[in-house]
Amino acid sequence: MAETEPSTQNAGLSLAGILDVDHDEDSYPVENMADEKAEGWDEENGVHAKEGYCIECEDQPAQVLCENCVDNYCEVCFAAQHRKGSRKQHKQKPLVLRQIAQKKANASRDGKKDDGEGMDQDEDSAWEDVEEELAPAPSVPQTSGQQPKPGAAVGEWFVDRAKFIPLRLTLSERKFLRLLEAALQVSEYTDKIDTVVYGSKMKRIVHQIRELCAILSGLVLAADYKQGQELFTDRDFEANSDFYQQIFELGRRHKIMNPDKMRTTYGKLIYILQDSQIPEVRNMLSFSCIKPIETVYTVLEGHDVVDLLRDDLVSVATTEIYSEGRSRREIQRDIKKKEQAIETLSSRYARNGLTQETVRQCLYSIGDNHAFLRTNRDPCEKMIGFLKENFHPTHAKDNKSSLAIRSGKGGARLNHDHSRQYAYVLQSLTLWKEILHDMFHLWYLAEQDLLSSDVSYRLRDTGQGLNRVQAAPKTSRMMHAILHRAQTNIGSWVGSSVIHMGDHNVPNALMFIDKYSQIYRILLPICNVLTQIPGLMDKPALRSYIEDEFGSEDNLYKEILGDFFRHAFDGSGADNFFDAGSCIDGRLTSAWNWANLLEKKRYFPVFLLSGFVGFDGEW
Repeated sequence: MAETEPSTQNAGLSLAGILDVDHDEDSYPVENMADEKAEGWDEENGVHAKEGYCIECEDQPAQVLCENCVDNYCEVCFAAQHRKGSRKQHKQKPLVLRQIAQKKANASRDGKKDDGEGMDQDEDSAWEDVEEELAPAPSVPQTSGQQPKPGAAVGEWFVDRAKFIPLRLTLSERKFLRLLEAALQVSEYTDKIDTVVYGSKMKRIVHQIRELCAILSGLVLAADYKQGQELFTDRDFEANSDFYQQIFELGRRHKIMNPDKMRTTYGKLIYILQDSQIPEVRNMLSFSCIKPIETVYTVLEGHDVVDLLRDDLVSVATTEIYSEGRSRREIQRDIKKKEQAIETLSSRYARNGLTQETVRQCLYSIGDNHAFLRTNRDPCEKMIGFLKENFHPTHAKDNKSSLAIRSGKGGARLNHDHSRQYAYVLQSLTLWKEILHDMFHLWYLAEQDLLSSDVSYRLRDTGQGLNRVQAAPKTSRMMHAILHRAQTNIGSWVGSSVIHMGDHNVPNALMFIDKYSQIYRILLPICNVLTQIPGLMDKPALRSYIEDEFGSEDNLYKEILGDFFRHAFDGSGADNFFDAGSCIDGRLTSAWNWANLLEKKRYFPVFLLSGFVGFDGEW
């Protein structure tokens, strides 16, 4: 407000006044403030949200109007801001921007007479323009969607997913990948950069990046003399920038497709590329090390054959063939169908510049994505099935069937009765399933945040050594959308919905991706052990052991699952009392804590008898 206004009017907007007042009943002069160009409490650096966009995040189209706050929100921000307290009672209604529609209608009339029929037509067409302009961004999917079954109509499912599915590496690209891994393996980049020393950090960064590029050039020369000789012709890094960009992009693409690979070198690669985006470093290097990830969609779009992803035959060509519980004849029949579909599509959509082999590579890449979902997402669905089959959602039959936990007992940090813990476990597994379903999309956004020249990082001691703490706005936005989707599907939410990103718990998007890509390492061994138990019961000696120790096969199932559902979701596992709990990341921390204590469990010998070698082993 203007400084000349009476102090009594400003007193209501003091810190004490804002904190003490009941915001459901306050009556700030909204209309007057809208007429004046006010400065102060409702602005950030003097920047208003764009008209038609959410007032909270300012980058998504507004979709609902809060009648109490008199503010426009997108659905995700409205749910986040009105989840608790008195705001939970606020009323919303779908946003209808009649003023913008009317403005577009007036502009499109071009002097026509304002007869009733013409005005209605113009207003309708203008409103269609508004709806198209303010449609939700495609980067925030509203539903996870089920994978189309072979032979069924695919619609836009494959088009949406192919935008974030990296292209599988060719044989020649894999040779360069091995050279990159060898160079990163011997590099001591983070040891020399992420440390507190005197001197110019920018010069150290440039020296280390040039040293890595020189090592790569030397390895290429040793592997392929002709190509290596071209790199050494003028010894100019800038002239060879395309080569280095390609090499670094291969490493990033390979890691996304294979999260288990490059476990010690990928972080080093990302930090090198992150530093290369610093404006001072980029000026000193005179070239950029980064190029966009090559995806299935970009390859097909570049040759104008995106319709391949809409062909119903693509679901047959990319389906994953299972062998469990099926005869050899059925498996061979499905293999032949898949091979025929691949050959048909590759010959149908081959163009000049797009060979049949490249089309096959795109189809194989989509198949790799299906394999990723089966390994990472499907264990979450299996655990949800085990929960629903073995435990009642509202009441327990006996103590063994009870999921209730008490703070301080067994290391638990939370107090939940059976029904509350059941809901807490169900929603956590559902959220993990949704995250892993969109993991490639999250990884794509995480790299955009990490390699952004607009978002800087700071080196900070997070309690686990020096880490790069950096905000991740795009990844955080996507995570809130996924959380909102999970909350909508479940209908209720138990515990906190705080998502740590860019703080001492989850310093940056790289740590976030690394954390959630490990979920299957916990769940998959448990699923495999549970499927192995019937085989153990077929052996007389092991059957006698299980019956003597646990009473029956059913009791063993319930003891393993009950202990996991209780103590893998009890809020424990953090370094201190304040960092643990029911937040989004704390749920996964508790699960890792349970995994670390597995060897002390009474049923641990059953895991060993089932072939368990560790949560980091091969299955």
